[in-house]
Amino acid sequence: MKIPISVLVVIHTAKGEVLLLERADHPGFWQSVTGSIDFIGESLIEAAARELLEETGIDAKTFSENALVSMSHSIEYEIYPEWRHRYPKDTTTNTEHWFSMTLEDRVPVQLAPREHISYRWESIEHAANMCFSPSNQEAIRKLNSI
Repeated sequence: MKIPISVLVVIHTAKGEVLLLERADHPGFWQSVTGSIDFIGESLIEAAARELLEETGIDAKTFSENALVSMSHSIEYEIYPEWRHRYPKDTTTNTEHWFSMTLEDRVPVQLAPREHISYRWESIEHAANMCFSPSNQEAIRKLNSI
């Protein structure tokens, strides 16, 4: 069962290109890296780095210490009914913590095929408009103020 505490990692280049991933279970649904903590006690930054590596093949450890950072923001949202079966019974909300990763330029991406079927790099505004999740849209737009 998933723990209803998750991370959202917005990966972007210094030029303002945002990496988006297309969900395998919902073609046409675009998003940033997301995922729940694996166990109580896993730190949010560890979960963000793990999800980043699992979903894109990008290893945060190979970049500067400040490449992957907390955006100092979290939200609570209602879990979509179609995904509630993944959580403990009667769990309806999730707390999502936002992170960003700044890259000098695009890097090779190796998708987790069970999770994503394609990726693209888009401008901040276009990337935000493509995301199905309102919180993901907001997190991407927040890049303009970082």
